[in-house]
Amino acid sequence: MQDHRFGASPIVCIFDQKPHIRRFVREALGEFGFSVYECREPRDFRGAVNARSAELLILSLSGGAGTAREVLCELAVAKFQGRVLPLASRDLDRTQEAKDVAEKLGLTVLPPLFAPFNKERLLEIVAPLFPGRSAPSHPDLSEALREDWLELWYQPKIDTRRLVMRGAEALLRVRHPIWGVVPSSFLIPDDGDPRLLPVSEAVISRAVEDWRHFFFARGPVEIAINLPIAFLEHPESMDYLRQALPRDAAFEGLLIESNGTDIARNLSLIRDIAKELRPHKVALSIDDLGAEWLSFIGLHDFPFVEVKVDRKLVAGCAKDRLKQSLCRNILALANGYGARTVAEGVETWADFLTVRELGFDLVQGFLFAKPMSPQKFSRACWTHVRVDAKPVYSTSFDVASSS
Repeated sequence: MQDHRFGASPIVCIFDQKPHIRRFVREALGEFGFSVYECREPRDFRGAVNARSAELLILSLSGGAGTAREVLCELAVAKFQGRVLPLASRDLDRTQEAKDVAEKLGLTVLPPLFAPFNKERLLEIVAPLFPGRSAPSHPDLSEALREDWLELWYQPKIDTRRLVMRGAEALLRVRHPIWGVVPSSFLIPDDGDPRLLPVSEAVISRAVEDWRHFFFARGPVEIAINLPIAFLEHPESMDYLRQALPRDAAFEGLLIESNGTDIARNLSLIRDIAKELRPHKVALSIDDLGAEWLSFIGLHDFPFVEVKVDRKLVAGCAKDRLKQSLCRNILALANGYGARTVAEGVETWADFLTVRELGFDLVQGFLFAKPMSPQKFSRACWTHVRVDAKPVYSTSFDVASSS
């Protein structure tokens, strides 16, 4: 086995006759820093093991005992020194049969991974097999800033009527050279954290850099970034934002999202910020709006071009009349001010059909796309999702300017 303490990438082979399973495993482990190779036929394994020194085989047993036996025999002929992780349903007889065959052939077999499983469960099983690969409990954000490991991943916003992409939200990620893409929950500093400023500046500069890449590769795309109120209230932060914006004539604007609770507590400050940013083609969006919607009723000046409803009110709304009622109230509020509406966290067709019927303009969620790296976003979104040529940001911005 290789020593992975110094960043060597573990090599994993996946055998499954279902393309979507192979793709899921490849993407999930690829994000975590593994090199993953798909094998479709038993005979593929001998070459894969010999040429690539694979250390783990994820072997689906869904193809039947005969197919699994053939794969295991190919591994034995190739003198496979790694480990075999059976991917099984709850058919314990088939699982035990594959284990018996593998052990007779001198192969090391791990306890099975039962389907269905998610990415977290897959990583929970695989990562401990490689010493030094498991992510630490508390990754060092300061080191991530210093070593430039921060990057933005993009999740499309989809028009509910035309099913075209109307922009994307940029979400912060850190790509560690050993652990791969680390969960981002630790990446948002508290308001008093001295790292708040450099993290926010990194988000701005990365978004502008990605916008230029998307524009020259495929055309303009509306990008929304998340910035906390604590960052926006500092004059030097506003100066940095203005100076970082593209000077290109093709730049239509940038959307800044901030948490609805924080906005509700700082409405006077937000109005001033919105007025200051408006001439620079920067507009504001209320993010994760839930019970705080009552704080926005009756405002004379509503300086927001977009209202995003919290996923807690969207998930399961198809079967929950209370959630539907709350969504209607928020929609009425936003429509009254001419703001665009987004339903966050849409993961089922039932919820999508419900929010479309309620009148949401856009949806965002795993049903249509998960957050993806800039490279994948640039390839996939323009290939599989038609982008509306009309600059919706400019339309929304005009509405805000006239309020």
